[in-house]
Amino acid sequence: MEISHVDVKKLGKIPAGGGWRMLGLAAGKRNKQADKSSGVQTKYHNPVRGYHFIHTAIDAHSRLAYSELLTDERKDTAADFWVRANAWFVTHGIDVRKVLTDNGSCYRSHAFRDALGNIEHRRTRPYRPQTNGKVERFHRTLADEWAYARLYTSDAERCEEYPRWLHTYNHHRGHTALGGQPPANRVPNLSGQYI
Repeated sequence: MEISHVDVKKLGKIPAGGGWRMLGLAAGKRNKQADKSSGVQTKYHNPVRGYHFIHTAIDAHSRLAYSELLTDERKDTAADFWVRANAWFVTHGIDVRKVLTDNGSCYRSHAFRDALGNIEHRRTRPYRPQTNGKVERFHRTLADEWAYARLYTSDAERCEEYPRWLHTYNHHRGHTALGGQPPANRVPNLSGQYI
């Protein structure tokens, strides 16, 4: 039975010129102060602060990941994400029959339930993220290997790199749980040619 693990990771945007990891803690504090002040802008001030919400669905068997950078984690966003993720899995020959999520409000909504259709929805026990470990591990890997792997000078630069990193994750990066093979090796119809 095909199970998909689904979750959202909240990731802070990088200010123009780079964040505190690039500029140091002192510059990060200046950025924070500039945000609080009334219109005083520093060299590193970015008036468009906020977060990206990385929605991810992972096939439990192959570890193949479908992921998108979105603007929020609301119920309609999560529901629309699942519709796109499920369609992507279907084109790759993966028939998802169960979805495992945490107990976030977007996953308890009627919109998400309706998006699942006849797919069984399972939820983790409260405060037990390890139950949804495959997607939690994916988010840790993306933080280590993409989000904070190098110093980005802008948020746009980091966002442009995400599709390349995701392709590498799915097609080239070996996984310990898969005997050192990438997820693509466990999906016989990855190219979508045999549908």
